[in-house]
Amino acid sequence: MDAIRTEALTKHYSVGFWRPRPYLALEGLTLSVGQGEVFGFLGPNGAGKTTTLKLLMQLIYPTSGTAHILGAPAGSAEVKRRIGYLPENPYFYDHLTAEELLEYFASLFGYHAAERRQRAARLLDEVGIGAERRLQLRKFSKGMLQRVGIAQALLNDPEVVFFDEPMSGLDPLGRREIRQLILRLRDRGCTVFFSSHVLSDAEALCSRVAIVARGRLVASGPLSEILAFQVHGWELVMSQVPGPALECALKEGRVLKALPLGPDRYALDLPLGTPPERLLGDLTAAGAQLVSLNPLRETLEDFFVRQVAGATSDRGLE
Repeated sequence: MDAIRTEALTKHYSVGFWRPRPYLALEGLTLSVGQGEVFGFLGPNGAGKTTTLKLLMQLIYPTSGTAHILGAPAGSAEVKRRIGYLPENPYFYDHLTAEELLEYFASLFGYHAAERRQRAARLLDEVGIGAERRLQLRKFSKGMLQRVGIAQALLNDPEVVFFDEPMSGLDPLGRREIRQLILRLRDRGCTVFFSSHVLSDAEALCSRVAIVARGRLVASGPLSEILAFQVHGWELVMSQVPGPALECALKEGRVLKALPLGPDRYALDLPLGTPPERLLGDLTAAGAQLVSLNPLRETLEDFFVRQVAGATSDRGLE
């Protein structure tokens, strides 16, 4: 049984006041997510990611199509007891403390007082909220509120958890901590479905992804199997690079371009056919020092632009 399955899920809105016209927010989305999987739902702003999550939560209702979670229709009471949800812009009662808020939400699940306190304390520890948990939420930064939102999504030990842009507002340390939390959820068998517009988050976490643009599914599968994101070269950053060694590598075609970053420090673009470790060994032997080595691939933004441009040209031919 799939943890999540949608069939031709579609949502149209009417926009405008005097002459309402249909706006396509999501069209014919069909996808499945296996149990215990970390699934990335990727797309630019306005692609239909939040609309999809709201449909799965039954905060809005589809124009057509169906959605099932854990084998039951999305929105049923049975499903709601077994899932967690973090909206994109969570709003909480800002006169409460983080502890009070989580204990209140835990009471909605029917936990007794001692269990409510225990769960609230454990989850605040897990998302990195320390002594601040006794402050009113109005005094929290956006990143701290995001951490509280993640904690409330996990209060009932959900089998499936939905995160809408979970890294929003977090600093680099916070992003790393939430990534580690998502991997811990996966390791204990929880299915994680999260939306994002950042490719690196999906690369670090997901077994599979779906990519939407303008309300339509344009690609799905493991990122490594989506041809647009395969490696097409390497970026090698070196310091203390001797000039003669660099000139030789450029003449031989082992380096396509050298971008100066500072005195004797360069970002080198290498073709895919050049083994980076061989050039790295030669430059190191000549006295250079490695700073970083990264694969070059199309960015998620480049992919979106190409897909949207293709969709626009297709409409022009109709």
